Amino acid sequence: MKVIDLIKNSKRTAFSFEILPPLKGNSIQKVYNVIDKLREFDPKYINITSHHSEYIYKTMPDGSYQKVNIRKRPGSVAIAAAIQNKYNITAVPHIICKGFTKEETEYALIDLNFLGVYDLLLLRGDIKTLEVGQNPQLYHEHATDLQQQVNNFNRGIALDGSPFEANETPFSYGMACYPEKHEEAPNMDSDLFYAQEKVKNGADYLVTQMFFDNAKYYAFVDRCRAAGITVPIIPGIKPIVFRNQLTVLPRVFRSDIPEPLAAELRRCQTDEEAKAVGVEWSIEQCKDLIAHGVPSLHFYTMMASDSVARIAKEIY
Repeated sequence: MKVIDLIKNSKRTAFSFEILPPLKGNSIQKVYNVIDKLREFDPKYINITSHHSEYIYKTMPDGSYQKVNIRKRPGSVAIAAAIQNKYNITAVPHIICKGFTKEETEYALIDLNFLGVYDLLLLRGDIKTLEVGQNPQLYHEHATDLQQQVNNFNRGIALDGSPFEANETPFSYGMACYPEKHEEAPNMDSDLFYAQEKVKNGADYLVTQMFFDNAKYYAFVDRCRAAGITVPIIPGIKPIVFRNQLTVLPRVFRSDIPEPLAAELRRCQTDEEAKAVGVEWSIEQCKDLIAHGVPSLHFYTMMASDSVARIAKEIY
């Protein structure tokens, strides 16, 4: 069953969460441990993030430099298949513009079809600075460009334009939206335009960037509805777990921290105190969202799976 159907058919506010694949050399058991901690809350689907590799230049004994890959995670394709097979929970791999070349995206779609994974989240992803000599034409620049490739694949059109027998089950997908404006958007009207384009071209639902002020989410949803966007707009929830996130999250994700939450975090002397504040804030935030009839809550669990479990116990 597609994610959009799982959300619409849920008798209560649906629960879902996002996990991060293990770094190279680490066991998938770490992924399973997070899922085991949260599956009692009946997750309708589980997202699997994807990241491009990162390199450093290591100084060698002879003074030369060697490029070393310091972050290479198992493919979200493989993790999604493993999760779906083990737990019988719909898995949603992230497909990102700069994590895959256009050709690698096509191979990923072929593999996912073979594996019976038909739900995707299409994202621009982290900004990636290409190395000298790399051809930028190999990558999609925007999520809407990636969306077009997936749409063509669903119609049986390969990357090179040649026809093939289309999947019996086409891919369905969600995409991202930004209640507080994407960092590169010149204004909210521009941001809203691209949200409209994503939906017009086939996105079944939108998932928000993390936010801490529900009023901003409600205002964004109102603007979307006024613009004719009718798909579910799913709140993305990230519990604060470290004191330094008071300044890090606004800087990295452009997410405002409401002053009542900021004041509580400034009083914290330890990360454990900040984690407790983050849990309490998220519980109240989620209760308010549920009272306003949101279709689903989607939790970002990176470094926060314990907090998400505590929150879920209070609201589900």
